[in-house]
Amino acid sequence: MQRGRFCITGAFCDLYVTKNNKIFVALLIAITVQSIGFFAFKSMGWIVVEPAEALSIVAVALGAFLFGIGIILAGGCATGTWYRAGEGLVGSWVALATYMLFSAMMRSEPLGEFNSSLRGQNIDHKTIYDSFGISPWILVAILTAVTGYLVWQHLRKPQAKIASLKPKKTGLAHILFEKRWHPFITAILVGVIALATGREFGLGITGPSANILQYLVMGDGKFINWDVFLVLGILLGAFFAAKMSNEFRVRVLDATIVIRSLIGGVVMGVGASLAGGCSIGNGLVETAFFSWQGWISLPIMILGTWGAAYWTIIRPSKIQAAARASS
Repeated sequence: MQRGRFCITGAFCDLYVTKNNKIFVALLIAITVQSIGFFAFKSMGWIVVEPAEALSIVAVALGAFLFGIGIILAGGCATGTWYRAGEGLVGSWVALATYMLFSAMMRSEPLGEFNSSLRGQNIDHKTIYDSFGISPWILVAILTAVTGYLVWQHLRKPQAKIASLKPKKTGLAHILFEKRWHPFITAILVGVIALATGREFGLGITGPSANILQYLVMGDGKFINWDVFLVLGILLGAFFAAKMSNEFRVRVLDATIVIRSLIGGVVMGVGASLAGGCSIGNGLVETAFFSWQGWISLPIMILGTWGAAYWTIIRPSKIQAAARASS
């Protein structure tokens, strides 16, 4: 993620702000790789899939929208915040701390009752293919075709030549830590890692982020599980990659950005808990399983990022442009 700058916030935001869908296509690649592998494993009996849980439609919609707002304020999605913290970005440290805190609070006291009551308003939840009575492979084929077409569109475009400094490393070190990874390569690796776990519920970030804080406070070993080591691995992997590529810097931003990151982490923690997943759990994993929760959350998260991007990026730029024109 660090070498490929793979952040779902950028995928959503770029669609609106710069009209660029490159990172969003990378997200679709990761979803497609998981989807193909998941249903192949399922058909071979390698994994056992439990029936879909009830869908808390109000909580999912509200939580996804809040999460979309939060990741713009925090400057990164759930995984983006973890890997940027590994790069030394203090704003991400602040966002990560409040994200963990409010994720834990939504799972216990004092916000656990609010979370449970809202998520308790649910309807029977079926997968999309169960609802339509079709084979999941039809949806896999459609997703693969759409993703393949978008990838082909990108790869057929002439690539702009960017001037670069003379390489300081050679061989594998140059490829891994000096050249910027193509986001499509990173997306394939993310999808493969998700499949390599062999788990029917895939990757997750919000739950283990809360577990880390709960373990530090309570000292109960039940909070330490596979997911906790996943998120710690993201932090350590990003730190290692940033150090090896000479990109690690402890960067203290101005007070406004730090406060915005703090608020963003709070909104992320609340939103992800209500929605039953973050940009990874819902936007990357549940979509690959073709659950209604995943495909309802994804567009609503995008709308949340667009709304926040308007107020924090587009509108201030318009005001500054108007001020320059009038002067």
